[in-house]
Amino acid sequence: MKNTEEKKALAKSYEFDNVEEKWLDRWAEAGSFAAKMEEGKPSFSVVIPPPNVTGVLHVGHALNNTMQDVLVRYHRMCGDNTLWVPGTDHAGIATQNVVERQLATEGKTRHDLGREAFVERVWDWRKEKGGTIVNQLKRMGASCDWERERFTMDEGLSTSVREAFVRLYKEGLIYKGDYIVNWCPRCLTALADDEVDHEDKKGKLYHIRYPFADGSGHVVVATTRPETMLGDTGVAVHPDDERYSHLADVGIKLPLTDRIIPVVFDHHVEKDFGTGALKVTPAHDRDDYEIGLRHSLEIMKVMDEHGVMNEKAGEYAGLDRFKCRKQVVADLKEQGFLEEIEDYDHAVGQCYRCQTVVEPTTSLQWFVSVKPLADKAVSAVREGRINIYPKNWYNSFYSWMDNIRDWCISRQIWWGHRIPAWSCQECGELMVETVDPTKCSKCQSVNIEQETDVLDTWFSSALWPFSTMGWPEQTKELETFYPTSVLITSFDILFFWVARMMMFGLHFMEDEVPFKDVYLHALVRDKHGKKMSKSTGNVLDPLVVMDQYGTDAMRFTLTAFAAQGREIKLDEDRIEGYRFFINKLWNASRFAMMHVEECDASITDVVKSPKELPLIHQWILSRTAKAIKDVRRALDEYRFNDAASVLYQFVWHEFCDWYLEWIKSDLFSKDEILQNQARGVLLHVLETILKLIHPITPFVTEEIWSVLPGERPLLVTSEYPQVQDWQNEDVEAKVGLLMGIITGIRNIRSEADVHPSTKIDAFVLCADPAKAELIEKFTKAIADMTRLESLTVAAEGDKPDDAATYIYQDIEMYVPLKGLIDIEKEKEKLGRERKKIEKSLQQINGKLNNKKFLANAPAAIVEKEKGKQAELEAKMAKVEDAEKRLADIG
Repeated sequence: MKNTEEKKALAKSYEFDNVEEKWLDRWAEAGSFAAKMEEGKPSFSVVIPPPNVTGVLHVGHALNNTMQDVLVRYHRMCGDNTLWVPGTDHAGIATQNVVERQLATEGKTRHDLGREAFVERVWDWRKEKGGTIVNQLKRMGASCDWERERFTMDEGLSTSVREAFVRLYKEGLIYKGDYIVNWCPRCLTALADDEVDHEDKKGKLYHIRYPFADGSGHVVVATTRPETMLGDTGVAVHPDDERYSHLADVGIKLPLTDRIIPVVFDHHVEKDFGTGALKVTPAHDRDDYEIGLRHSLEIMKVMDEHGVMNEKAGEYAGLDRFKCRKQVVADLKEQGFLEEIEDYDHAVGQCYRCQTVVEPTTSLQWFVSVKPLADKAVSAVREGRINIYPKNWYNSFYSWMDNIRDWCISRQIWWGHRIPAWSCQECGELMVETVDPTKCSKCQSVNIEQETDVLDTWFSSALWPFSTMGWPEQTKELETFYPTSVLITSFDILFFWVARMMMFGLHFMEDEVPFKDVYLHALVRDKHGKKMSKSTGNVLDPLVVMDQYGTDAMRFTLTAFAAQGREIKLDEDRIEGYRFFINKLWNASRFAMMHVEECDASITDVVKSPKELPLIHQWILSRTAKAIKDVRRALDEYRFNDAASVLYQFVWHEFCDWYLEWIKSDLFSKDEILQNQARGVLLHVLETILKLIHPITPFVTEEIWSVLPGERPLLVTSEYPQVQDWQNEDVEAKVGLLMGIITGIRNIRSEADVHPSTKIDAFVLCADPAKAELIEKFTKAIADMTRLESLTVAAEGDKPDDAATYIYQDIEMYVPLKGLIDIEKEKEKLGRERKKIEKSLQQINGKLNNKKFLANAPAAIVEKEKGKQAELEAKMAKVEDAEKRLADIG
């Protein structure tokens, strides 16, 4: 689509709110983000990490989706067949919790509604509230193909989930069995290992005397969960531990009960750790469960699904597990079994959704046998078919995959993909099918019931790269865009999601990887490196940031901070700084439009012969060529921060600070050739800048692009700049020399505090004839840019009286200051500044040399003081340099 609207001048200032809304609508109307599947073109595809349907945009989403959008816009402009699949995750536990809380305000529970009505209520909630985060992503400028938006429980993905489950079951890779699982007593469901957050907490370690059954003595065991002793069915010791060899036929009298439990000999026990004796509670501890299986111990559950002690807990039945703990400890103490209680720091497992302490317990669940799938994924990574960025994540990946456990995929909730398994109530036959059966396949009875559990949310998410493109059907999308090009996601779901996508992708897609590259970005923290949290009050809300600074400023900041393997410390001051950068680009474009708005777009043809142009134009084209090469390489290598850094340096310092200042005289020249050369190169470089930076700052660039001369397509679908052979080291060296001269004279003016309107004289001593000739040739440009009355260039000579000096390479510059400044007054001013800095430095050095301060102050405060110290030392260096220059003058 061409941008054919009537041209209008850029507003005096960049009003981002109006601009952003306008271009979101225009891009949507033009179908700018729609995927194309054209023969013969390379493909670039990305699937969005689907945010939870319950979610609202946070700064992590903003980072992740900015990075994806930068790549997608870049490849779209490169002419690739580009697809970015959007969508949301049904988030089983999280979404059910939201709706259950909503029901609670009405005095109801899900059981009051019944399963079918409750699920319908969740769908209603999703229709009403589920689009929030999608609309927020659109506002960010995310250029997904929104016509292809998917939901992990939509009809197509539900078909994919059933197909995958049934295939795995019939291949023997899904099974149902009793096993120790992580149980959340709040959510009333099993949790996979990676759905349990471990948090270090201060607790207690209880040392308990377990008497020998024959009364001849006792052994001491230790536990952090004394309430579980009620479910002990053995005590384990090492087979080589001679201290306990006599207990093989004696057994243990379990305190607080009338039970005798056996002593078993197991190599899992470390005989040199503690007393070398371990209480065994097979129903409530993973390691104990394995010991119990090896020695055929009874598996005795003493808690129900709510974490309340059951009838097998005897007199403690009906007590909450933590109240039971207190009562058990009190009774142990009273009866003389409690030997010691010590403070003990340990990691406590909590539900990743509600932070309830999880309870290991045995339960009948569905599992995926993942080892065969994991081996394939590891091989794909080792063979380089999947690359992980940054590289430091390889070892973590291999370690986790090598020690992976079978994946518990069943959840005892109602919202989610109901497991497609049916049991015959007459003969017990189990049927697992893609199509709902109407009768038993074995006895033909119609008395069949479907499994009540649903699948873990991550099961459907693991199919996301290919299910969203139509699998199990063989579609044009799969043929064009699979495997996807890159997955960008946070490192904390490498094992939740990324590894499982690898396993399922390789298994179901004929050994084809789901993505070629994985980019794992860091978490976004505050400027001091602390985790953002509402309780700390240090959260930066991206919606507020966009309202205050504009979306482009936020996107550029996040891109600039996205360095591989580096923690992201987000500082609001930096966001404001990049807003100034956006404004700088806007103002530079307004200046350019004053000179090119009436021109024909063909005026840029002057760049086709760069060597025929004046030196400064050759220089900016050389620098433009380098910027194109560096930005493209950075984006191709996922070095987002480097791309932003190159663009910032080129736009602000080279284009705005140098080139625009240099060519002003040519733009206003009466020489038509000089003027048109300046206009043509200016327009070309501005066009190139807008294209280069568009993937990062799409709104401001599209707005500026829309007012440039001539009919042109929307910037979003314009061609990205190609690498040019315009780099010229000789030209860059010559202009670099001239810049050095200009900078030197400007520094003298600044440090001597010469008024900007005051014209001065300057002398340049240069023994190199070629350099001297170059300086002479550009005397007028140098004088214009440094406000000189005169510039004298000589091969040799004496230093003028009362002159400030600046040396650049082998060139000396002198500016006589007599009569321009009061030297004694300047010395006094510098003296006062020196004393002020010395006083502040003394205070800070006192703190930083104080061992007590360093030991007790928070790390962020110490770093802040060190930053102040460095800043003051830099100021002192400038004062000393200025004092030296004044001393040289007289």
